[in-house]
Amino acid sequence: MKKAILIIQCKDQKGIVASVSEFLYSYQGNILEIDQHVDGEVGMFFMRVSWELETFGLKREEIEPIFEAKVGKKFDMEFELFFNYRKPRMAVFVSKLSHCLIDILSRHYSGQFDVEIPVVISNHADHKKVVEAFGIPFHYFAVDKANRMDVEEKQLELLNQYRTDFVVLARYMQILSEDFIRNYPNKIINIHHSFLPAFVGAKPYHAAYERGVKIIGATAHYVTEELDAGPIIEQEVARVRHHNSPADLVQIGQDVEKVVLSKAIKYHLERKVLAYRNKTIIFY
Repeated sequence: MKKAILIIQCKDQKGIVASVSEFLYSYQGNILEIDQHVDGEVGMFFMRVSWELETFGLKREEIEPIFEAKVGKKFDMEFELFFNYRKPRMAVFVSKLSHCLIDILSRHYSGQFDVEIPVVISNHADHKKVVEAFGIPFHYFAVDKANRMDVEEKQLELLNQYRTDFVVLARYMQILSEDFIRNYPNKIINIHHSFLPAFVGAKPYHAAYERGVKIIGATAHYVTEELDAGPIIEQEVARVRHHNSPADLVQIGQDVEKVVLSKAIKYHLERKVLAYRNKTIIFY
């Protein structure tokens, strides 16, 4: 089904829902989903609405300017309009750990993600064969302190070449520069264990084991210039017990990471995430 999705934010005012609904009704719009939220602390209104395009009385290129003239200006709205006739293009960055990468590839192959993966980029060559087995180009860049900026420039050129819409860091263990992030605002999704900053380093689950933690988890968030402090999209936790070994914690943690990242990707693909300030509104 061809559909349009409208994401709205503005100051909370009377009549917004009625005006949007009336606009769609006046052009024979059949609403499929509608959800709204008011943040009373800041007086902001947020809304997501989707509708069928087949019988809609406006052409795709007419919807945005006419909506702006009839509704947007009245409420001083910021809004984005999306269509599902073209699959988004998602680049995946990965380092040595493969669990999130393999999960993404398998979900894409099985049709769970309505997305194209035009390229996988890594700072290690380990996963070249498995990625290419899925028919996806794999690009390896050796990264060190001396060449980091040159590599990022080449990576950005590659992303542009593949017409990338957004990026997923599937346990990519490199810090992206501010310049890189500015090219994809709220379009880079990262996954990390929820031990940060308490358990940093290469073996956080082993450190957690030494402390006898009872809960481990993972966080998916948009990447911002402040390290691991971007708007959170999804989180989940799992309980562990005293008899779980460090290897058990690693396995449990990686399973949580895969699920959390896949949910974040799906929300992003379905245009159900609205980032405001340093938070997100998730339209379930």
